[in-house]
Amino acid sequence: MEGHGIACAPMGMREAALKNPLTLAFIGDTVWDLLVRQRLLATAARVNALHQRATTMVNAGAQAKALTVLEPLLTEAEADVARRGVNAHSKHLAPRNQDPVDYRRATGLEALIGWLYLSGQHARIEELFEIAHPSATGAGSASPAT
Repeated sequence: MEGHGIACAPMGMREAALKNPLTLAFIGDTVWDLLVRQRLLATAARVNALHQRATTMVNAGAQAKALTVLEPLLTEAEADVARRGVNAHSKHLAPRNQDPVDYRRATGLEALIGWLYLSGQHARIEELFEIAHPSATGAGSASPAT
């Protein structure tokens, strides 16, 4: 992600872990969305189709499924951050069109991605994203970082 000119100066893993899980999810949601959109740009689809495909990949249900796929592969520290995100209590309810359990699990994925981003673990984000959303032609070939 550094090659795209948007990476922030990383903070330590501990400093990033001290952030509120909802704050981590706030940045993690944007990073995940950007990765999805970069992946979709590799297709020849029109903008409306790109948007529709993006919304199927960046919603609570899809993100909850991604976390389910990734959980067995997470380190202890990563699993802890994701768990904190799942258990975080926001002041608002899940949107009416989203399952509340999926919404909380999506927050866990977003918190994990936010923590990895803020702590400078961008290669790990890309690795997890590729596992959650394998490219059609093989690992890494359409990776958002290429």
